[in-house]
Amino acid sequence: MINNLIDHNLHLADTTLILSQRNSEWCGHGPILEQDIAITNISLDLLGQSRLFYQYAAQLMNDSKRLQGAKAPAPFGEGVGGEVTEDSLAYLRKEREFKNLLLVEQPNGDWAQTILRQYLFSQYQYLLFEKLQQSSEEQLSAIAAKSIKETRYHVRWSSEWVIRLGDGTEESHARMLQAIEELWPYTGEMFIPAEYETSSGIDLTSIKNVWDEKVKAVFAEASLPVPEKVFMQSGGKKGTHTEQLGYLLTELQYLQRTYPGAEW
Repeated sequence: MINNLIDHNLHLADTTLILSQRNSEWCGHGPILEQDIAITNISLDLLGQSRLFYQYAAQLMNDSKRLQGAKAPAPFGEGVGGEVTEDSLAYLRKEREFKNLLLVEQPNGDWAQTILRQYLFSQYQYLLFEKLQQSSEEQLSAIAAKSIKETRYHVRWSSEWVIRLGDGTEESHARMLQAIEELWPYTGEMFIPAEYETSSGIDLTSIKNVWDEKVKAVFAEASLPVPEKVFMQSGGKKGTHTEQLGYLLTELQYLQRTYPGAEW
């Protein structure tokens, strides 16, 4: 049971960390200053969420190790001094140990692709946090309750951009169509439950039904089609990723791996 809870927290933490890293690549490159600041602030929101989930996972892992005693194997992500920390989980784990959704590791592409990725994920995350607030795990529930306030803004901001670009110029509409083609095959994984999600009691099917309705409404306003009968990619929740994650982690983890234990 505790292993499933740890894995669930790592999945939530990894997903928000990787999307935060992706969005942060726009810092200084946004189309206008206001939106450059907006996407950077969303990156910081996601980073804050990932820290909370990593801290909870680290606490559970350290407690589990102490209960098992000296015979317990060292958990992955163990930092200097033998303790697991939020930093060791983010910087010292390998690609196959990350459990993030494939959607969030996809390249930024252009502004349309970045915006669509954010909307598709944020709409899902908001509905997920609504359910997690009711979790019997008090700490998980508290993190969801705190984070959903930020996620509500992420949904509003990104959906407005989807509509603006989809129902805008011929060029912006074409770019949104291309973004849908690139990203839609990664949306199905959000609703395929991993073992650790099943044990949490979260019904991803009910979330998918509401997500479908919300996305269809936004796409209709944006004059965009909802794809049908698309083969869905999966594997990220179990540690099987696209080649993109390896490049991202190389940059993300470089300093800590080059100078172990480095602090500002």
